[in-house]
Amino acid sequence: MIARVVLIVCAMLGLSCTPAGDRPHSPNTVLVFKHGKLSGNGAVLSDLLREFEKRYPGVVVREELLPSSSDRQHQYYAMNLDGGQAPFDLLGVDTIWAQEFAKAGWIAPLDTLLPPAEREQFFPGPIQAATFEGQLYAVPWYIDAGVLYYRRDLLERYGVAPPKTWPDLVHAAQRILDGERDAGLAGFVWQGRQYEGLICVALEVIRSNGSDLWDGDRDRAEAGLQFLRETVAGHRITPVSVGMADEESTRQVFGAGRALFMRNWPYAWSLLQREGSLVRGKVGMAPLPSFPGFASAPVLGGWLLAMPQGSAHPQEAGELIRFLTSPDAQRLVALEMGYNPTRRALYADETLVGARPLLKELYPIFLGARPRPVTPYYLMLSQAVQPEVSAVVVGRKTPHEALEAARRQVRRIIGNRELSIVTEGL
Repeated sequence: MIARVVLIVCAMLGLSCTPAGDRPHSPNTVLVFKHGKLSGNGAVLSDLLREFEKRYPGVVVREELLPSSSDRQHQYYAMNLDGGQAPFDLLGVDTIWAQEFAKAGWIAPLDTLLPPAEREQFFPGPIQAATFEGQLYAVPWYIDAGVLYYRRDLLERYGVAPPKTWPDLVHAAQRILDGERDAGLAGFVWQGRQYEGLICVALEVIRSNGSDLWDGDRDRAEAGLQFLRETVAGHRITPVSVGMADEESTRQVFGAGRALFMRNWPYAWSLLQREGSLVRGKVGMAPLPSFPGFASAPVLGGWLLAMPQGSAHPQEAGELIRFLTSPDAQRLVALEMGYNPTRRALYADETLVGARPLLKELYPIFLGARPRPVTPYYLMLSQAVQPEVSAVVVGRKTPHEALEAARRQVRRIIGNRELSIVTEGL
């Protein structure tokens, strides 16, 4: 596999026989690249970094991995960036962190690295997330959005189409579960633990009913929260253990053939289709359902690349950001690791789409993905409302009680005026 990756890098990037770039750089420069552990073949990214070193003799890139937990990554970055002397030169940033890091002065503006004309080549959502007070502070690395996975073989067996509405999903799940009574299937698994993933699920359901968690029509927002609770306690298509479920635990349940529908991110597709998977060739992917009369509302996810403020090697770090977010590098990572490019043109690339036909289906989903509130205070908002949404999921509060408390806390944190600004157009 490693040899194959090297050959692909050489052929597609054309870098191994290319002389070093004309831009000057410091000799014997060590760039430390901090990012969370990625799924898939880690040799692909490592080989890309070695190719970068060949292009810039004297520059060495040291890759240092952080835990896959985004909460732990954020904690590490906050502790190390706050002192002003970060022990790294490049970092992977969740789309919801860029505003916070920029306002705190932790990351450097990158306007000259990615001019406005080139930004139009990327999906608009990640660019919006990376822009603070008119300046760009990060470059989109790969993109995500919530999607619905389903057991294609079982839906075909019962003559059921992939659901377009939440009531359709409930009906399909109940019908198939009745027919597969002895199979030990769950109808619908999703991320219900008290963490950021739960907020994504709640937003997708509430927004697909014409409201929002932070603001908007209260009745529709409450109905969205009630739907989540009823999947557990009313329709009984979701196991009670959803209150402890995150992305990986739901993927493992679905991947073991024990669930009919799953809400997750696109990363799970390649893992479900790999050799040895119990559901390989039996899975389909579709946009998330909505309530009748409204559109699907997937939450935008993904990661950006940024540079610490006051970096000792800004030129070299900038070149590495450009390299890793270039069309050729993104194509390779999409082919070999399954991560989705942030450059829109790659979704029409014949080589890439031929190898990953699913990208055609993901393109409109990514275009329609809606960001969480683009504000430096987002993590405070999320942490304030997570206990309230969780209380609905496990049956400790009614949707009305939880929504009242959540919106009261949000306004206490940022006020009505700021809330109207950050939620405008979401």
